[in-house]
Amino acid sequence: MLRFRLLLLAGLLPAALVAPAQTTPALPPTAAPPLPAAPADWLLRELEASPVLRQHHAGLQLSYVATGQSLLSWHADKYFVPASTHKLLTLYAALRILGDSVPSLRYQVRGDTLLVRGTGDPTLLHGDVPSARAYQFMQRWPGPLRLAPTPYAESAYGPGWPWDDYPYYFQPERGGFPIYGHTVRFYARQPGRAPVVQPRWFRPLVQAAPAGATSPDHVLREPEANRYTWFAAPRAWVDESPFRTSPALLLTLLRDTLHRDVQPGRWRPQPGSPGRTLYGLPVDSLLRRMVRVSDNLLAEQTLLLCAAQLGHDTLSAARVMAHVRRQGWLRPLPDSVAWVDGSGLSRLNLNTPRNQVALLRQLHQLVPEPRLLSLLAAGGGQGTLRRAYRSPDKKPWLWGKTGTLSNNHNLCGFVRTRSGQLLAFSFLNNNHLAGTEAVRREMERLLTLVRERL
Repeated sequence: MLRFRLLLLAGLLPAALVAPAQTTPALPPTAAPPLPAAPADWLLRELEASPVLRQHHAGLQLSYVATGQSLLSWHADKYFVPASTHKLLTLYAALRILGDSVPSLRYQVRGDTLLVRGTGDPTLLHGDVPSARAYQFMQRWPGPLRLAPTPYAESAYGPGWPWDDYPYYFQPERGGFPIYGHTVRFYARQPGRAPVVQPRWFRPLVQAAPAGATSPDHVLREPEANRYTWFAAPRAWVDESPFRTSPALLLTLLRDTLHRDVQPGRWRPQPGSPGRTLYGLPVDSLLRRMVRVSDNLLAEQTLLLCAAQLGHDTLSAARVMAHVRRQGWLRPLPDSVAWVDGSGLSRLNLNTPRNQVALLRQLHQLVPEPRLLSLLAAGGGQGTLRRAYRSPDKKPWLWGKTGTLSNNHNLCGFVRTRSGQLLAFSFLNNNHLAGTEAVRREMERLLTLVRERL
């Protein structure tokens, strides 16, 4: 430690090893874990010598979780497109705002009539995180059922989303009352046979491609209509494609799945009785799926759930982002954040590696460590990291959130070192022409060295 200070005073340490002045202040030296004389000079040499990282925009922040003390800051004050690592901001907002359970429906009872409207809850008949509570509540109501429109301030797509990703599962439309995850699923169980379509209501809208036609995709949808074409493949496949949403289609799908009449209604809150809330899944079930597999719809709808929980009559992600800033919850972050959506699909989002490490430390302080790590993907375990960052003893040592767009691959999270220290890191890579797999392997090599040497 003394040698490190002497080198720092003498100006002999590389500037990248010096923690930025705006990062969270470190505790007194007596409270920090013991440091080697030069914390991570070897890692700086590895980064700068890497042929994989040489030509694109890359940055890394590495800090102790307990103290915030920086081990390495390499281009950590530069702005990057964070891709899905931006979901950590959505996770942070949700943990601050949502309670133990997801608010599934707002409802009023008028005589024998049940009037419902959405809260943004995406779990109704969702293929991966289905919640039966709202479904059963509506299906079993003995009297008339009415659906009131949900005031909704957002467009179907977020700012800066690529227009030509409309047919792909990862970019479904947002909405106030999602159903089926706003996607149609296709199960081709036998080569050359027509796929099974779920929900079945869409089956008449699906046709086979002309004989001899080929496509890199199993299913294509028309840009402005819910008409789908499937392509024969030599083996079985499963795919999904978003559908265009509308109030009329929502009513139709509810009638079809509930097997009962559903009519439009008008929401008329009475003085002193604005309506009741029906709660569904435990909130961690939603957040865990959102983060581990990087589900974009769940992330977008989580911000809308936060708006409903805050009591906003109109669902608006922008209002939630403004609320987070007004509350001062982002003040511990050293830099400003460009935050435009909940999923990270937009390239208008911008963040710095040192910001993300500060956010990770805020998350670690907000909830118990076992709960936080259980929400993240685990290296060699589950989620987007299940095939990477493995350990011979099969015990996870890295937990994190990935973020991938074309020419961008990022990862931030926590590393447990061989010595038992928990480190927070943000490793961002933008504008690379090398394949994503090459960048991912180089990141894994370097973070494995961090685990072994620190």
